[in-house]
Amino acid sequence: MPPIDSPADAAPASPAAPGPDAPIPNAPPTEPRPRSSAAAALLATIAVGAVLWATQELILPVLLAVFFALVGNPIIRALRRLYVPRVLGALVVLLGGLAIAGALGTQLVEPASEWVRQAPRAMREMTPKLRELTKPVQDANRAAENIARAAGGESKPVQVVRTETDDPYKMLTTTPKLIASVLAVVLLTFFFMVYGENLQKNAIALLPGRQQKKLTVEIMQSIELELSRYVLTITVINIAVGLIFAGLLHWLKVPLPEALLWGTMAALLNFAPYVGPLIGIGMMLIMGFVAFDDWKALVPAGIYLGLHTLEGQIVTPIVLGRSMRVSPLVLILALMVFGWLWGLIGLLLAVPLLVCVKLVLERIEGMDGWARLME
Repeated sequence: MPPIDSPADAAPASPAAPGPDAPIPNAPPTEPRPRSSAAAALLATIAVGAVLWATQELILPVLLAVFFALVGNPIIRALRRLYVPRVLGALVVLLGGLAIAGALGTQLVEPASEWVRQAPRAMREMTPKLRELTKPVQDANRAAENIARAAGGESKPVQVVRTETDDPYKMLTTTPKLIASVLAVVLLTFFFMVYGENLQKNAIALLPGRQQKKLTVEIMQSIELELSRYVLTITVINIAVGLIFAGLLHWLKVPLPEALLWGTMAALLNFAPYVGPLIGIGMMLIMGFVAFDDWKALVPAGIYLGLHTLEGQIVTPIVLGRSMRVSPLVLILALMVFGWLWGLIGLLLAVPLLVCVKLVLERIEGMDGWARLME
């Protein structure tokens, strides 16, 4: 009978190879990647908004300079094709813009100051006309007050006391700040037009990897070209709207300086879609009631509304195409946010900033869905 090996004398079995799904021995435990909560995102948004509001005196001159540089860059590129150096082209564009703004300002100072002086008298003259228009509403309010008085007894009118303190040193402190801000915008615009391209190249050189640099260069160049084209095109369209509106007002026997004043207001308000035209229609109604009688008082507002409709629904979509289309809801939200943060300058910059964000999202892999969400 052959000997039987005991279990102790048996050779140890080799361990089985781990399967593909078996855990690796002595491996550190993997923890799930933490995700930011909605509260953290909300707090970050509030913090960014607070910083933008608190630093507006520093940020707004920079953003305005970038805006004006984007307007001038296509002209500078056209001058470079004619072998004009970039520094000289930027100087020509900047001095030309300042000359046009100065000439227009000298034409508008007198009618604007005249309107400011005549505003109280104009409002008194307009009051009877508005009273006739609002008479049914006033009668309904009076009837509601009588019903409330009969139900709850005699009520005493609430007196509101307004106090205003005149600070004699306010002008001395605000004027130097305004002059310094204007000079900062002018100088920054010049330097952005001259050295913006080199600054962009040096910033891209800091990126690691040749492929990443090449992709970033393509994205930055396409964004800069399209955004410059957009800003310049919108500026030209708005100037054309202002000139046409001023010409039509002058045709209605409005004095030329006053017509240029309202044409300039129409051009500036047209940079803020939806909000600007609503303000413009209200201003044109006031101007019409002061300058004209009977039904002619509605003509300036009607002309302004017709020009804005023609520009917004036909001219701008044809010139810019679909690539610059932005959802009206997103646009109104952006106007509300930037107008609340930075006032009138925020309304002016809201659309270019929104278009810039959309162009960036379209060119980043995986973010094109957010760009489509803004359309």
